[in-house]
Amino acid sequence: MKILYVATISLTINSFFKPHMEMLVKNGHQVDIACNYKELPLDAYYEQLGCKFHQIDFSRSPLSSDNLKAFNQLKKLVTDEKYNIVHCHTPNASVITRLVCKKLRKKTGLKVYYTAHGFHFYKGAPKLNWLVFYPVEKICSRFTDKLITINKEDFKLAKSKFKAEEVIYVPGVGVDLSEFENVKIDKSAKRQSLGVPEDAVLLTSVGELIPRKNHKIVLSALSEIKNENVHYAIVGSGTLLSELKAVAEELGISQRVHFLGYRKDIAEIYAVSDVCCLPSVHEGLPVALMEAMAAGLPAVCSRIRGSVDLIDNKGGILFESGNVDECCRAIEDVINSDMKTMGKNNKEFVKNYSVDVVINKMQIVYES
Repeated sequence: MKILYVATISLTINSFFKPHMEMLVKNGHQVDIACNYKELPLDAYYEQLGCKFHQIDFSRSPLSSDNLKAFNQLKKLVTDEKYNIVHCHTPNASVITRLVCKKLRKKTGLKVYYTAHGFHFYKGAPKLNWLVFYPVEKICSRFTDKLITINKEDFKLAKSKFKAEEVIYVPGVGVDLSEFENVKIDKSAKRQSLGVPEDAVLLTSVGELIPRKNHKIVLSALSEIKNENVHYAIVGSGTLLSELKAVAEELGISQRVHFLGYRKDIAEIYAVSDVCCLPSVHEGLPVALMEAMAAGLPAVCSRIRGSVDLIDNKGGILFESGNVDECCRAIEDVINSDMKTMGKNNKEFVKNYSVDVVINKMQIVYES
């Protein structure tokens, strides 16, 4: 078969789909890629697989006039290349793709797959999200042969409300657990390089410094924890760096908070951490949390879509994303619990989300 992968920007393709495309190529399929890669080149690995790259001028903003240009570019590409399957990802590109392919599905038998990495509408989402994004996704589901969801909340909603030919649950995009298991490292030296005391209880969050990630609530909770040996490391970059530093300073905890910036040594940082914190307001299925689970860490997480699929009281404690007191209690309860047993439970449970499990399920999706 001839298959086209579509996403708004190249970062999505580079981050998630190497094992997916490798599986398809090994099974004898031609796989091409269409996305906007002007700012970030596509990984050379895809070229080695034999994938052809197609620049499509998608914008991340739904209101940008570039999307009209992208529509025409994609329509020409799909018409000329005569793909058997177009598999789209990310909301903006997926809406455009399904509109492009609407008539071709009937005319040529083209199949359209859409992986929803987390709908913009979810339990607790702003009403505007439901008013704007829900109707669009519901309409476009009519032009979708296989709608693939990666968490149970989205699957339940899509199954009951949308009109795709088939709605499928696949547990994420797959995590390479081996990268985070049994990492050998000098804990004392690594912590020293991070500016963290060797004997501290280290909470770690991995994620962009943006409002959705909600790091501020952990800072507020940390200020209420009387044990001054509890430290908090935040891995990531983003627009809220100055604001979060100011909050830590204002709360009098700046000596216990470590802003580590963008890092490539996540596995090593998790290896010297004690607890993973994921305080996000919403997620699809959080990869950072699954990686922490693979590293054997217990978790303190907001009670949101995706995280509730992964964490129960055997592997951590959930709290309401806007409740500082609940967050504080959750942190203290995990610290005072048997953290090693919690971590072991997470390490075992996350095997259900491994890249091997997901690729096997995706192979069935394509074969069917």
